[in-house]
Amino acid sequence: MSRKPTPKRPTVKPKRRAQSKRKQPHLLDRMVAAMPVSEATLHRIIAWSITGIAVASLIGVAVLFGVPGVVGTAAAEVVGRAGFRVQQVEVTGIKRADKMTVYNYALDEKSRAMPLVDLDEVRARLMTIGWVADARVSRRLPDTLVVDIVERKAAAVWQHQGQLMLIDAEGVLLEPVSAEAMPDLPLVIGDGAYAQQPAYQKLLAAAPALRPLVKAATWIGNRRWDLSFNTGERLALPEGEEAAAKALVKFAELDGADRLLGRGYLRFDLRDPTRLVVRMPGQVIRKEIESAAETASVNVQGE
Repeated sequence: MSRKPTPKRPTVKPKRRAQSKRKQPHLLDRMVAAMPVSEATLHRIIAWSITGIAVASLIGVAVLFGVPGVVGTAAAEVVGRAGFRVQQVEVTGIKRADKMTVYNYALDEKSRAMPLVDLDEVRARLMTIGWVADARVSRRLPDTLVVDIVERKAAAVWQHQGQLMLIDAEGVLLEPVSAEAMPDLPLVIGDGAYAQQPAYQKLLAAAPALRPLVKAATWIGNRRWDLSFNTGERLALPEGEEAAAKALVKFAELDGADRLLGRGYLRFDLRDPTRLVVRMPGQVIRKEIESAAETASVNVQGE
């Protein structure tokens, strides 16, 4: 018997392995790779940012509700233990104020946890320092208080009962000073003279030509000024800010016309704004002042 031919098996072509597509880097991955910081550092930055937002939210809620109550305080302390706690104070603007006093006042808080630091209270304490005219206090997370001080400027030296004290243009007491270290500033003398500093500055501004010649000013009887000049003379002015300013302007005009200062006179008296009384060794000269009608209404009193 003849054998039947064996049927041919269909040829099965081997399947080609699917070529694996090269995975393209994600856009975010490319951006991260392009940054000039390491991935670990970037992760830390993100973690700090998230924590910072959480802390800011905590602080905002605390401020909104006038916190901190018991729960708010506990939460704030937890944040403080997590690293948001005052560890240092950065101070700028200080030249004359005592730095240690500023540091101590800034750190004088019941808690150092950042959410519990009362910035307004810190500023209020700093404003009690004589040299401090203004203070700005802010947080720099995670652990720094930033204090920016604006200092007052010494404008005069107040002499009272043998003591010398620096004061500013508003009459604020700044600090004691010794006679040996006394700066080149005008001297104001007398009980309460420091409180009259704004009025005294206004008086000198009325006659700017005389201002650099004034060596000292004495507050007499808590009502008027005597001015002492570098050339040795003394000028008695009437009481009342307006009357004193008019008298000083008139004296400046007379000095400009007749050169009164530096000629050996001892004292000028303008307590009566219509008459200039000049004292010299051994004699007294009285000179009527022109345009007396302008000052005739001034109430004149003696010392």
